[in-house]
Amino acid sequence: MKIYEALRKDHVEVKALLQRLVELDEDTDARTRVQLIDKIRDALIPHSRAEETVFYNSLREVPHAKDVIGHAYQEHLEAETLLRTLQVAGKVDAGWLKAATGLKNALEHHIDEEEGRMFAIAEGVFTDEEAVMMAQAFTKLKPEIKAESLMATTAELIANMMPPRFAKAFKKYNLESRI
Repeated sequence: MKIYEALRKDHVEVKALLQRLVELDEDTDARTRVQLIDKIRDALIPHSRAEETVFYNSLREVPHAKDVIGHAYQEHLEAETLLRTLQVAGKVDAGWLKAATGLKNALEHHIDEEEGRMFAIAEGVFTDEEAVMMAQAFTKLKPEIKAESLMATTAELIANMMPPRFAKAFKKYNLESRI
């Protein structure tokens, strides 16, 4: 399997979970809602961090991909902010449907751009062998990220957005400060 298929598979899963969430009645009990939001988080965060680490960071030095990658990082940050808002809204039963719809719309937009423009750029840059190796690395990394804390995954997002020469020092500092 190539990286494109691995990413698409996750995209389908997250979109389906979000669709289930927005189709819930507003009267649905908080426990059911929170469990579904947790499934979305557990699918989205590992996907995003692994995608950034393996796919985005491999494309970021390609001249005609820099703007697309920068925009994609911004959309990941936006989606994560919307997810955190949804988590709180879902627990306190305050505007969770609006938050869920906002996240769903933002992610659908992001996925359309990614599977369109970004995949087209990547397919012109990476060999089939590289795309397969990236899928393997992506798949292996996701469970490791899922086991990390909120702070660790947030630090990883920040590091992934940094230029590589700064990211290495930032990651090293964050690893040392966790010990």
